[in-house]
Amino acid sequence: MTGLLFRGLLASFACFLFLAAFATPTRADDLGQRLAAADQVLIMRHARAPGIGDPAGFSLEDCSTQRNLNEEGRAQARRIGAWLREQGVRSAVVAASPWCRTRETASLLGFGTPLVEDGLASFFNDQAGRADSANERLQAYLRSALPAKQGRALILVTHDVNIARWTGASVASGEMVLVRVDATGKPVAQQVYQRPD
Repeated sequence: MTGLLFRGLLASFACFLFLAAFATPTRADDLGQRLAAADQVLIMRHARAPGIGDPAGFSLEDCSTQRNLNEEGRAQARRIGAWLREQGVRSAVVAASPWCRTRETASLLGFGTPLVEDGLASFFNDQAGRADSANERLQAYLRSALPAKQGRALILVTHDVNIARWTGASVASGEMVLVRVDATGKPVAQQVYQRPD
């Protein structure tokens, strides 16, 4: 009986340590080290762009027809880039959806010219037509992008609907989710990071 009680207490303590590890704030350089792993990706919602969706008749080729970052959003994106470097992210492959607000956010992070990736495209205005394929498109992209990152961070800048559909997490503007991905591109573990204001 004493042995069973001891093993139960030991298991409870181990569980406490596991949970405490996830509650502990990330050390500087820890995020950078984690993102260097071949199965880790950071997916983030674009920075502050007031409003919801896009105006009727918007065009992806014309930023003036879309909902865009305001000055607060631009400053927010720069702060996030600085924060990522403080966390040890030195080199990154950054990809963004075709929308202007995601491409501008990705550029302002300061890791070079972002790639434009249709697998990150918003389906907010076409939830019936594209929602079911959103995860498939993202996961297909990850199957090729993750092996090619070669120790660099992979940062994806997209939209709340995409993040919620893929991870189940709803995030505010500029918030990020660190995701461990399996060989098929599906998320298997995640941790949400609030934006560094």
